Amino acid sequence: MTRPRVRLDLPRAPRRSLLPEYDPEAFGRLSERVARFLGTGRFIVWMTLVIILWVLWNVFAPDDLRFDKYPFIFLTLMLSLQASYAAPLILLAQNRQDDRDRVTHEQDRKQNERSIADTEYLTREIAALRMGLGEVATRDWIRSEFQDLIKEMDERRLFPAERDEGDH
Repeated sequence: MTRPRVRLDLPRAPRRSLLPEYDPEAFGRLSERVARFLGTGRFIVWMTLVIILWVLWNVFAPDDLRFDKYPFIFLTLMLSLQASYAAPLILLAQNRQDDRDRVTHEQDRKQNERSIADTEYLTREIAALRMGLGEVATRDWIRSEFQDLIKEMDERRLFPAERDEGDH
């Protein structure tokens, strides 16, 4: 008996599983919505109203219509069931938020490193420009040199002053 030859250039066919398949991302989004609702005042108000109505009904309703007589064992069971589902959903939502925060933190850290590198580069460029500017004649320096030269020429009378021409 020979085994069929396995082709390595093709992916394997998916195996059947006895477990139900689900989309973890969709389940995660659902758990976040549930956790967000469980953390609101609206949920507390609704839960309080349900419990009050439950107790009032099972205390004051006719005996044949009561479904959970005192000490309200079924109510305790329902609250325990709700808590047993709420806690893991809240933890799942917190884990997903932690993962998003971790990714955001890493992106922020990388952006900060780039910003620091850019700032250091610009600091070096500004220092180089300042050093180079020390050797360049500025407009004010040239203007002051021209004014000093004009005064010196005026004193030597190489150019007669314009006020003297007006007197002739």
